Amino acid sequence: MDAAQSVETERKFDVPRPELTPPLQNLRGVGSVDEPVEHLLEAQYFDSSDLVLARHRITLRRRSGGEDDGWHLKLPLDDADSRRELQEPLGTGDTPPEALVRRIRVHLRGKKLVPVVRLSTRRVVHRLRGADDTVLAEIADDHVHAEPLLPGRAGHDWREWEVELVSGGPDLLDAVQDKFAAAGVHRAGHASKLARALGRSNPEPAAPPDRTRAGTGGRMLRTYVNEQVQALQEQDPQVRDHVPDAVHQMRVATRRLRSALATQRRLLEPEPAAALRAELRWLAGVLGEVRDTEVMQERLLELLATEPQELVMGPVARRINEELSAAYGDHYRTLLKTMDQERYFRLLDSLDEFRNDPPMTAKADKKPKSAAAAIGKDGKRLRKAVKAARANRGTPHGDESLHEARKAAKRLRYAAEAASTVDAKQARRLEQAAHSIQKVLGRHQDSVVAREVLRRLAVEAFSQGENAFSYGRLHALEQNLAAETEADFYGSWTTFPAKLLK
Repeated sequence: MDAAQSVETERKFDVPRPELTPPLQNLRGVGSVDEPVEHLLEAQYFDSSDLVLARHRITLRRRSGGEDDGWHLKLPLDDADSRRELQEPLGTGDTPPEALVRRIRVHLRGKKLVPVVRLSTRRVVHRLRGADDTVLAEIADDHVHAEPLLPGRAGHDWREWEVELVSGGPDLLDAVQDKFAAAGVHRAGHASKLARALGRSNPEPAAPPDRTRAGTGGRMLRTYVNEQVQALQEQDPQVRDHVPDAVHQMRVATRRLRSALATQRRLLEPEPAAALRAELRWLAGVLGEVRDTEVMQERLLELLATEPQELVMGPVARRINEELSAAYGDHYRTLLKTMDQERYFRLLDSLDEFRNDPPMTAKADKKPKSAAAAIGKDGKRLRKAVKAARANRGTPHGDESLHEARKAAKRLRYAAEAASTVDAKQARRLEQAAHSIQKVLGRHQDSVVAREVLRRLAVEAFSQGENAFSYGRLHALEQNLAAETEADFYGSWTTFPAKLLK
């Protein structure tokens, strides 16, 4: 069962004097304030021994007491006041639930979760209600005792006020903050109780500075790599939770990284870049097994749905579903196992090291004259691949040659994306043109693969006494589609802006 999710929006305030009480009267939009309710809360926070979750502003705790006891995982959002919260039942024992752990495995990377802080809190809650009696927000007056569980850290006590929105808006947070400020109570210097217990103040430590000069090839590459590494890591928990399209998005990020490292290899020290490309190729292959099977199942079922019923002979849809669903399940389980392997975790480490301190050469300090110059030889690669495809047209090597042209177009497309920081207009034209070629040839390659799958399914159906007629029909339709897309490609190539590549 999926963990319950919500978005928590709150602000914390340091209370400097013990005699203060929250000033709650005459708040804009607040009709009444409930009588305070007291809770005693016990919470244990978990992290790796080197506090990798804390560095990413993530908290994982087991809390008892109050109205929402249970396991809570809080993940940062772009809004500084908000975090995504996932909750699981309290259960027994202190082993974090797998439903929460898989969301943070991309950060843990094989490291063991251990208790790092124990908090005891006496909480007094005041509910703010609107004119219609709706609860707008809760203000908690917290007296906290923190007991760090890692060596070398001392326990301490503090008091804070916490304002959490329920149905109210950000303007209420501002009104409360103004009221508190008038009483001498100001925003806390920490993002969470855990951060304060560990001695981590806001803001979190920044990433290493980018020392590459603006406009240079190095800055262009680093910006693009940063974006794709972030995208890959964001998709990791989505893939683990089987979120639709997550495998596809993670695969795209992996391919873009590989392409960037290949296109800009002249800017990089060869050995580390080549090693990283090899590992990205390995990961892309595992992701591809899942994605390609998923796409093929959808494609064949859609094609079958266009056939007249009288031409569908035998359990064709059932066989397509059974065969490809089973293959998809096998590939997906293999992917999940791969994402729990040391090799995958070390790849994530390597990507972080690369984006923080890329092994660049002196050429990275130069400014490309144009987007085409930044793309390097990828334009020539595409022209050469198209020339080979023309030469092999109508031969047994024709499909393979078109597939190579497709890969060259995709690489050019990703290179143009990265070059947008050099010349956005020129890069956009190249990216759009290459993407158009890639899509046409992608349909052609899908047809090539579909025909092989249909041939295999027909053999299996025939061997079990089923009528294989419909598989032959679908095979012929795919063959016609391939011929059409091949013609479309050669027609579209005549309008490709090749002059931009010179």
